[in-house]
Amino acid sequence: MIWLKAFVSGFLATLIFHQGLFTVFYLVGMVPSAPFNMNPVPPMGVPAVFSLAFFGGLWGLVLWAALRRLNGFKFWLGNVIVGAIGPTAVAMLVVFPLKGLAVSAQTVIGGLMLNGFWGLGVALFLVIMGAKTARPATGNS
Repeated sequence: MIWLKAFVSGFLATLIFHQGLFTVFYLVGMVPSAPFNMNPVPPMGVPAVFSLAFFGGLWGLVLWAALRRLNGFKFWLGNVIVGAIGPTAVAMLVVFPLKGLAVSAQTVIGGLMLNGFWGLGVALFLVIMGAKTARPATGNS
């Protein structure tokens, strides 16, 4: 059940945190394309935003696996840092070249910001769903 919560946390964080910040970037003119892209993507023709959210869910599993032992501030900061670096590195080094997209300082910095905020969302949803406590663990460990 915890793995499902981790997936759902990543999925929801994509729709709310990642796409929410992307909306802000779009409204202030920092990015040319609109958020919540509903254009179908292969191979199944689902809207791009739901494909992105699915992969956000998979990344939520990665974050949970990597950071589940952390508590308190380290848990929150770890989700922001790993959330920023992991998906951004894969996007810039694998996804962008496969799609023929240019990688620039702007896309890297924007990716780190979007994905770091997404990581914060993952941590928040894990706490909300009871998969993690918001406070440091007590006792000796």
